[in-house]
Amino acid sequence: MSTAGLTLRQVRFTNKSFWRNPASAFFTFAFPLMFLVIFTALLGGGNISLGGAQLAQSTYYVGAMATFGVISACYTNVAITTCFNRDAGILKRTRGTPLPGWSYLSARVIHAMLVGAILVVLTLTFGKLFYQGTFPTGLPLVEFIITFLVGSLSFAALALATTAVVPNADAAPPIVNAIVLPLLFLSGIFIPLGDNAPTWIKVVGGIFPVKHFAEAMRAGYLGNFVVRTPIGSIHPFAFDWTDVWILAAWGIAGLILAARFFSWEPRR
Repeated sequence: MSTAGLTLRQVRFTNKSFWRNPASAFFTFAFPLMFLVIFTALLGGGNISLGGAQLAQSTYYVGAMATFGVISACYTNVAITTCFNRDAGILKRTRGTPLPGWSYLSARVIHAMLVGAILVVLTLTFGKLFYQGTFPTGLPLVEFIITFLVGSLSFAALALATTAVVPNADAAPPIVNAIVLPLLFLSGIFIPLGDNAPTWIKVVGGIFPVKHFAEAMRAGYLGNFVVRTPIGSIHPFAFDWTDVWILAAWGIAGLILAARFFSWEPRR
């Protein structure tokens, strides 16, 4: 069987393993939706000034939670499960099989991307049904899909790089969450960062990929959002390809670090 065939076969195996744990699968998909309901109930009653336009906070949170779902699937889950598989000896045993190591990891990443895509569709659908959300169409849809692909691949690469600093499986959840949770707040995922947000938060958040991913996803999601003015209609949420290039740069850096420091054996 070709390497591509082995990779696809491993994707199917990973997918079957995922769905054979229904409790884990349920909460994987329910988690972003629960956050969406909680944040919109607590903070989603008003508007936020964004790009000079007034946007309902409930609409803001639909895009933010779609972003959060992708990061959870492609960064948090990949990093933690890889560390657990490493300590359980699964990665080491895989090296002794005909399946190439990169095929095994590629299959895990592809599966994470599939889960992330389902999370995005569920979140946008939930937002459409309950929060007057919308679906991107036309050029914004293309920009949204490209952002998803680049972002999910980049966060998966960063997840594999992160495993190099995790000493054992027990330390994986606290270390991974300690890395990603502050960035989720600094990047406006959990708390909206409007035009009046402190400058230092914008500067610090702009260094890391989460903010660029969130802004590119939001721009694609709201690309068809129109504001009526006395001089005509404007689209205030312009897509900036710089965010995508910065995301890609972080992904390449993560891939280089993972190739150099990734360990297939337990680090004890």
